[in-house]
Amino acid sequence: MGLAQFFQELDRLAADSLEAFSRAQDVATLESGRVEFLGAKSGRLKDVQKQLGGVPPDERPAAGKRFNEVKQQIQSAFDSARDRIHAGVTQVPQAHVFDPTEPGRRQRIGRRHPITQTIEELKDIMGRLGFAVADGPEIEDEWHNFEALNIPRQHPARDPLENFYLSVAGATGNTVRLLRSQTSTVQIRVMERTPPPIRIISLGRVYRPDTADATHYPMFHQMEGLLIDRQVTMADLKSVLRMFASSYLGTDVHIRFRPSFFPFTEPSVEVDFQWNDGWTEFGGAGMVDPHVLQSVGYDPEEVTGFAFGLGIERLCMRRHGITDIREFYKNDVRFLEQF
Repeated sequence: MGLAQFFQELDRLAADSLEAFSRAQDVATLESGRVEFLGAKSGRLKDVQKQLGGVPPDERPAAGKRFNEVKQQIQSAFDSARDRIHAGVTQVPQAHVFDPTEPGRRQRIGRRHPITQTIEELKDIMGRLGFAVADGPEIEDEWHNFEALNIPRQHPARDPLENFYLSVAGATGNTVRLLRSQTSTVQIRVMERTPPPIRIISLGRVYRPDTADATHYPMFHQMEGLLIDRQVTMADLKSVLRMFASSYLGTDVHIRFRPSFFPFTEPSVEVDFQWNDGWTEFGGAGMVDPHVLQSVGYDPEEVTGFAFGLGIERLCMRRHGITDIREFYKNDVRFLEQF
């Protein structure tokens, strides 16, 4: 046998043994590989060693050196596989066996955000008072956000510093849009397509460029209520808000109206709730201004109505004793898990 052929046999043996030991996953497979490659009587390494005598005498030193190198490689591969398998067996003795008697791992179940919980509860309360839920877009035009609500162009509420204006590109040029600053936009959209009587609430996000502090945030949630029918009065408005407050905060709640001004209601009031230790302002309300009714095609001589807007964060904070509105938006799991 020539030296080149002998080297080929060694290379083939080394490749086969390294692959076999690397793929061994248990003691039985490892032992089978040891017998095949390192067996003292019939192992393949022993067979190649016997062929060493057939190499020409002047080439035997090189052949013997290469044989010893391959033998060491095979032995090292076997030792590594043995250590790997034994370590796995020691650390996880029966990892592949399912034991139905062992206690399971409790899954960490997520919870609804406290604002979402509050919104769902408000929908339920107002639904029992006969109000249906209406939705509208968060990106609005100036007609629905201002003009139809009796807010003229020169009114301070339309100042760019008081709103998030957007410029939307269109086929005929840029169109002015804005993130809605109030959910009153929904009542306009509903009245435009629905004849009276109407009894709806709208709950959703609104946007104003306020500096974030304990009681203000540039994005917050409102619940807008609207009732349009014949002979609706302020007494109806107060009755609805009193029933709502008693249902949400408890029977010991009282409400009061303070005179105020909003362009889309006349007369207008600020709504305060007395609960436990004092009065807290929760939003604005009033009788729908006749100009608003006319803007959607209603006859103010035939129908009247009231509207109110309450801050959902304020309701949630009051219910749970939260003192900083920013806690709702920090995404701190330690805070959210309390609800």
